[in-house]
Amino acid sequence: MKGRNSMIRLICLAVALFAASASGQNRQPDVIFVPTPQEVVEDMLRLADVKKGDVLYDLGSGDGRIPVTAAKKYGVRAVGIDIDPQRIKEANDNAKKAGVAKLVEFRNEDLFQTNFREATVVTLYLLPDLNVKLRPRLMAELRPGTRIVSHQFDMGDWAPDKKLESNGRTVYFWTIPARAKGR
Repeated sequence: MKGRNSMIRLICLAVALFAASASGQNRQPDVIFVPTPQEVVEDMLRLADVKKGDVLYDLGSGDGRIPVTAAKKYGVRAVGIDIDPQRIKEANDNAKKAGVAKLVEFRNEDLFQTNFREATVVTLYLLPDLNVKLRPRLMAELRPGTRIVSHQFDMGDWAPDKKLESNGRTVYFWTIPARAKGR
């Protein structure tokens, strides 16, 4: 009986590891965590014209400071996506400390596989090649009028609608364009 229980535990562990691997939870982060300075966070949210009723998604949310600030300052629902479980724990702790845990959700997911279609605002602090890689999904899946704000890095040949300097850093802003008829 003891051998059978050990075998069952081993099989359960293998299934759990496979499921985590298949869902991207085992994947390493594409970038190291570098927090966005709070002044830049505020400028990003102002540039995106975040307002009540928006749903903000922060792709690569790190410690959660952008979703937490958006929820606290504007009362919006916000979702942070990060592949690092330690960052998710930290972000949830930060949301609780700020009193916005009911408005903010953090998901331990791969931003290239997660569903972010409901977003009206998307924030990013990723490397340029990741922004470019993500761009086709943003264009295909987000509704026209959705606002995108990136700290420090552009999206290749997609010219921003606006750009501003904040505390020695560049913030880029785009709006998802209307789709051509018949699409």
